[in-house]
Amino acid sequence: MKIALGADHAGYLLKDRIRQFVKDCGHQVIDEGTNTSDSVDYPDYARKVAEDVASGQVERGILVCGSGIGMAIAANKVPGIRAANIVSNYEAQMSREHNDLNVLTLGARILDENAAKQIVQVWLTTPFSGGRHSGRLEKIHEIEQAHS
Repeated sequence: MKIALGADHAGYLLKDRIRQFVKDCGHQVIDEGTNTSDSVDYPDYARKVAEDVASGQVERGILVCGSGIGMAIAANKVPGIRAANIVSNYEAQMSREHNDLNVLTLGARILDENAAKQIVQVWLTTPFSGGRHSGRLEKIHEIEQAHS
């Protein structure tokens, strides 16, 4: 799988560790930055990753900021993106099984590296269940279309 990663200044260190973890799991990575602690605006990186996913350049995206909240809000503004801030393995599993989540956001000030890697592992390996959940995603898509 090809995965785009992005982070702001608060999340770049965790993003770098996740990047290596994702590579070690056998996936390709596009790193959209940032790569320093210099202050940047998280919406810029959320947009890059979300557009990579929406265009089909990559299958999924992972974003990291201080809380994960801002990245999720910004990424969800791109049509076709289903992003959520995830803080547990259970949420990671459900986000894939029920919502076909295509952008995972994480909070570097909330999660330690180990917890973040576990969440990423669950999220990468859990398939979408389909079935009744497909109809629900179609309804989400209809809402998105009505407001775009």
